[in-house]
Amino acid sequence: MFAGIDEVDWASMEHAYGPADDVPGLLQGLASADPAEREGALDGMYGAVHHQGDVYACTLACIPFLFELVVDPAVPDRGGIVELLTSIGGIDLDEDDEEEIDEDEIEGAANYAMAAAAVTAGAGVFFALMADDDPGVRVSAPLALATLHGNPALVLPLLRERLAVERDEEVRLALVEAAGRVALRHRPLTDQIADWLSRLAAEAYPPGLRLAALAQLARCAPQALPGDVVRVVAGLLRQLRSSSAAGDAEEPGCRAAEAHSEPEPAGAEERAAPVTLVGQLRAMPAEEGAGRTAPWTADLLRTLHVGLDDRVAERTALLTDQLCSPDRWQRIDAVRMSGGLIRAWRGSYAELVRLVGEQLGAAEPRLAEAASHVLEELFGLAAPAADALAARVAADPGAWVKEWASGPPGLGSPVKALSRLGDARALPALAAALERPEVPHDVGFAIGHLGPAARPLAGALRRRLGEVGLDEGAYDRASPLLAGLTALRAGEAAPEVLRVLRGAPEYRGEWLRTAALRALGSFGPAASCAVPELRALIRRPGSSAATEAAEALWAVDGDASAVLPVLIEGLQADHAHERRAAASALGRLGALAGVTAPRLRALLGHEELWLRVDAAIALWEVSGRARESVPVLLAAWEQNRHVRVRVAECLARMGAADAGSDAAQVLRAELASVRRHNAMDGGYGSHDTYEDEKLLALCRRALMGNTGKGPTT
Repeated sequence: MFAGIDEVDWASMEHAYGPADDVPGLLQGLASADPAEREGALDGMYGAVHHQGDVYACTLACIPFLFELVVDPAVPDRGGIVELLTSIGGIDLDEDDEEEIDEDEIEGAANYAMAAAAVTAGAGVFFALMADDDPGVRVSAPLALATLHGNPALVLPLLRERLAVERDEEVRLALVEAAGRVALRHRPLTDQIADWLSRLAAEAYPPGLRLAALAQLARCAPQALPGDVVRVVAGLLRQLRSSSAAGDAEEPGCRAAEAHSEPEPAGAEERAAPVTLVGQLRAMPAEEGAGRTAPWTADLLRTLHVGLDDRVAERTALLTDQLCSPDRWQRIDAVRMSGGLIRAWRGSYAELVRLVGEQLGAAEPRLAEAASHVLEELFGLAAPAADALAARVAADPGAWVKEWASGPPGLGSPVKALSRLGDARALPALAAALERPEVPHDVGFAIGHLGPAARPLAGALRRRLGEVGLDEGAYDRASPLLAGLTALRAGEAAPEVLRVLRGAPEYRGEWLRTAALRALGSFGPAASCAVPELRALIRRPGSSAATEAAEALWAVDGDASAVLPVLIEGLQADHAHERRAAASALGRLGALAGVTAPRLRALLGHEELWLRVDAAIALWEVSGRARESVPVLLAAWEQNRHVRVRVAECLARMGAADAGSDAAQVLRAELASVRRHNAMDGGYGSHDTYEDEKLLALCRRALMGNTGKGPTT
């Protein structure tokens, strides 16, 4: 083994962390008799040689040696090496990808292509591995063949043959998954594979295999799913529960489910945390699967949900059934998948959310925690769970604030979720948070969602702001307090805010002054004591501080003649974000800034999309005419989905969406879409659902012609 490894000039190559002269040691470590050394070597391969999926020259040089390892039955843990080869050779660059490659990426793309060619050329070895004595190899080999082998006519019959003789359940599931992968890669075979999967989903087979077949059908041929797929899957989950010693009885209703939650296994030994990334990644599913009768159920259900895609009603019904399960693990999975469904798709979720709220009272801490995290991200959609959230908050004061190993403390998820509903029952938790030595960083945002209901907290916010030392840590301590005072428009705190504005330290001083200026602006005339300071700040036109001070001065003093020259100069600033701030401030002056219309009009063709949008909105606000602004706004709507909330807010105030207008067509198309406008594959933001629901409300308002000001033409 490893013949010729010393003849490779490894030192002339590089991987993610420098020279690749350590690669021979990693390859040899994969064959070690020591499990820790093997795990460390595999960690090094993923961490450096195949870092985040990259393929380097040294990665290509490893391929022949990796093949040597996987075919040697004396090498332990070869399943992990098969997975590594599958990852190295499994990156497909389609025509769209190739068109987007720039000069700096050409070498990397060539490496991907060479890796795919090299691993595909050797993929025949995986046929023999399908019957290997090691179950870990048999689990990895089917997907390797499905991903890498170029002749599906050879792969598909073998998958069927192996399924007939394979007795290991996890391997059987891998065989079914591989069939789905073949169907996705070779579309002419989809009907044939769908027919086989449909037969596997029939009642003659075990429930796990049937569920796997349905999941792959949803993935590659959703049209072939049975019409009553929700009923079928719910029945399979019940059968899987019945095979569990702890789940052999069911009670009607969801509240009784907790009584059947299986206890933690007695005497379970605590294991040391793995040191390698690969070890940690393996430990996570192992920990999640501990105590589960069928730990792979969650993956199958996730695959099923991905395949069902926009069939929101069926997905909701399936999750509703899961949330009523006596099996706590099925409820944990359902809570997490409910969050994913609601984040990506629009639908009617009241009952689903109510059931998620019921999990807050579960004895299983992971279930309650998962439910609180989901509800935290739902904002107004969490209303059906409001009472459950309030009960959770009242019952557990110790969880009102969460401490972190590094960074400032934050509010606990149930407190945030209740605050984001505007529910006054969050007040005791927020009041207690304001008395802590270190105020949670997000308390101001929570107060903002509570609105007037949080007015009793103004005194504590003011007092704590007056106690903030104006040193290098001032911004971290003052910003949550300033955010809360801004939300409450608590003008009585103007002296304390003015102290911060005057004494802001050099470190993060610009951020702190911005927060203080926004607070003073929100106070309006109640901050008249700050007028001299604001007038002094606007004497430095062209700076972001001058623009912010001018905006605050307008809100406090209403002197357009003083702020207009500053904002006009701000439109000529070097940075687009400073121009945007000036344009938005001019818009708030309305007709008093009408003289700036030509300058704003000139920005409608600027290369920066967000500046074009802000200029278009300001142009309408200062001129009262929508004709020039609306086309710019609608073009931006199509170019960048993240600008849609801002555009819809303007259209709602304009009242420009007459029944036959272009704006009305755009708004109606948005309302007709089932997918959320900001849904992302493989990621999400904590405010995505909130922003999308806000967009829908604004679209409806705009179509109703709810105007916020006078003539638009």
